[in-house]
Amino acid sequence: MRNDTRKLFTRYAARVALLNGVASAAVTFAVDPTPEQKLEAAIRASSEFLQAINIIPVTNQKGQALGVQTGRSIAGRTNTSGGNRRMPGRIGTNSEKYAYTCEKTNFDWARGYDQLDAWRHRPEFERILSGDIATQIALDRIMIGFHGVEVAADTDRDANPDLSDVNEGWLYKLRTHAPAQVIDDGELTVESDGTNNDALKAIYVKPGVTLYDPELDNAVTAKADYSSLDALVLDAKKGIHERHRSDTDLVVIVGHDLVDDKYFNIAQTTGATATEVEATDRILRSSKSLGGLPAIRVSGFPGNAIMITKLSNLSIYWQEGTRRRRLVDEPEYDQVANYESLNEAYVVEEYELAVLVENIALGEAPARPDPA
Repeated sequence: MRNDTRKLFTRYAARVALLNGVASAAVTFAVDPTPEQKLEAAIRASSEFLQAINIIPVTNQKGQALGVQTGRSIAGRTNTSGGNRRMPGRIGTNSEKYAYTCEKTNFDWARGYDQLDAWRHRPEFERILSGDIATQIALDRIMIGFHGVEVAADTDRDANPDLSDVNEGWLYKLRTHAPAQVIDDGELTVESDGTNNDALKAIYVKPGVTLYDPELDNAVTAKADYSSLDALVLDAKKGIHERHRSDTDLVVIVGHDLVDDKYFNIAQTTGATATEVEATDRILRSSKSLGGLPAIRVSGFPGNAIMITKLSNLSIYWQEGTRRRRLVDEPEYDQVANYESLNEAYVVEEYELAVLVENIALGEAPARPDPA
């Protein structure tokens, strides 16, 4: 690192320490609430999807889902003249399936000396140094939410580029705690002897062919489960609890392999003031509805799946007071490194307000012999 670059980095590290009320940023410290809130705001501002879901600070590492959705009616009447007590409807649940645990997640990054030297003449050096980090944290959170299946002691980004080993995400929570809300197979996936093969799960969608009909018992001759994604979404929507089924803020999140790109566009918006930041990670909205619901595409969602829900039904909880940080010079690696961690959890507020359909295949099912 050049001497003038080192002066800039030293000044940046000193400023980080000052903002957090510590003597040195090179020693692990608890991030002060004010810069922590600013970072969370920057992460959320970088993603339209994160702005649409709930990002909630919680006090306890473990607890019950906060129940952002009421999940039940509250209107009623009680005749108290007879000594009856008015019984307010309790919001939330104590069910174990709605329990959450905020798991420690590391968000570490490094910048090489060559990068820093190249930026030393830029007046916004400090902003560039940590630039794009908020956006990447946002993208990583979304990826974990859609792909996370475990909390590994040692994660492996090379083996699991989808970050599936970092935390348990929303789709995993549905599969594990509400399997009735997940459709992952049709009626036409079979072995050569006609028996079903779970390893070949698929829901076939193709227009103009014979569809499976249980009343006709035509699993052998049918070519598809559904004639269109519209029909599939209409059928899947029946899995949404009836109290929510007619809600106007339901959407269907669509995998990138299922609907042609030409049906999606970015509705460009501009902040009302110069200080408003437009998200770089956008929700793509389709010009076509599916099953009567607005169709959207978001970063990281599985390509061959759809999910019907309200975006406000998805949450990320982060535990207050658990963000730790250390900013150090590492000459042995020709880099400066930022080590940062936070406890967080991915929560589906109400399982009956979500339906996940996986393993969708556009095309007809392969030929199947008569099992008889």
